[in-house]
Amino acid sequence: MAGNFKVLTEDAQFQAELNQAGGKLVVADFTSARCGPCQRIAPLFEEMAARFPNGMFLKIDVNQCAAAASSQGVSATPTFIFYRNKTKLDSLQGADPETLEARIRQHYGDGEGEEVEDSGVPGHIDLMPMINKAGCECLNESDDHPFTQALSSAGGYLESDTDEQLILYLSFNQAVKLHSMRIKGPAENGPKIMRLFINQPHTIDFDSAECANAVQELTLTTKDLDGELLPLKYVKLQNVMNLTIFVKNNQTDAETTHISYIQIIGSPVQTTKMSDFKRVTGKKGESH
Repeated sequence: MAGNFKVLTEDAQFQAELNQAGGKLVVADFTSARCGPCQRIAPLFEEMAARFPNGMFLKIDVNQCAAAASSQGVSATPTFIFYRNKTKLDSLQGADPETLEARIRQHYGDGEGEEVEDSGVPGHIDLMPMINKAGCECLNESDDHPFTQALSSAGGYLESDTDEQLILYLSFNQAVKLHSMRIKGPAENGPKIMRLFINQPHTIDFDSAECANAVQELTLTTKDLDGELLPLKYVKLQNVMNLTIFVKNNQTDAETTHISYIQIIGSPVQTTKMSDFKRVTGKKGESH
């Protein structure tokens, strides 16, 4: 049995495991010993835990943990629910291993095992695992301090190259809602004015970023650069596949701009597909 696979037998264990998991992806299998499809997919679910070692896989019998199942709105078995930082990301009904594995891959991220920061915003998460790093791009980044260094709190930083301006293009692996963000940088040459654009077909150039209509413009203070929460226009950011950030200048008009860390906070767009609701009681007459 993989170390990241656990069988829960008491209601209290459920919240305890969510708390302990922190930023890791948690996949909870709400199952029943009387459900034929549940028993068929059970060994495959346990195998998936070994293939996704940076996630946590919980097997929860709805009869033994009735309160936990009820609190999560479980009405049929098997139901798989996905969490990160105690926030529900998605759910899936039915014993379809291919669909389950695809959904796990969708929410798992790049699997590098890096620590995911707590967003500090109830109901929303750090969207870092949903950023497709291979699809990201930065214009005017320094060769020594590229964009990817600002996507982690490990200690690196992004620095502009020939002047103070930057264009950051972040691609998400699924549609998301953007709630807020945090930017960290030095008081001298951290970013000051930033213009935000969404769902661009390609990375825009600097001239376009200057004159095009932005969904939001932010003016940061040195206090903001300590990682203060920057609210975004949530109602305008409900179905975002990519985010472009144009850094127009920095705090003191220094020659280059320096960004230590970027955190994007929000939640996945949860769409209900009828194909997700497969028969969960098995063959006709089979109980669950």
